[in-house]
Amino acid sequence: MTTKHILIVDDEYDIRAVAELALKTVGGWQVSTAASGSEGLAKAIAEQPDLILLDVMMPDMDGIATFQALQANPTTKPIPVILLTAKAQATEQRRFAELGVQAIITKPFKAMKLPGQIASALNW
Repeated sequence: MTTKHILIVDDEYDIRAVAELALKTVGGWQVSTAASGSEGLAKAIAEQPDLILLDVMMPDMDGIATFQALQANPTTKPIPVILLTAKAQATEQRRFAELGVQAIITKPFKAMKLPGQIASALNW
C-alpha cells in the first residue's frame, strides 16, 4: 500500500505544525501544508494529495470558498476534503455537511486522535 499524502490548509502555524506532526508520526503519512486558501489550491493542483484537511475560518479566502474552488476544478474535485472548524453549532455543522465534505473535525482536536479520525472518515 502506498503512503497517503495529506495537505493541511490552515492559516494558524501552530495548528499546521501539531496536525503535521501527528499525521506523520502516528498516521505514518506524507504531509504538506499551506497557510492560505489560495496556496492550498495551488498545492492541491500540483501535488494531488489523497486528502485535504481544510480550516474553515481563514482571512482572504476562507475554507468554504477554497472548497468551492476545489470542487469547480476537475483536477481537484475528486480529492476528499475534511473541514477543521471551531464552529461546532449544529446549524453550522449541517451547513458544512451539505456542501459535500467528507467529514468535519472540530477544533480544538486531540492531535494523537486525528489520524484515527481521518482514517475512520475515509475508511483507510
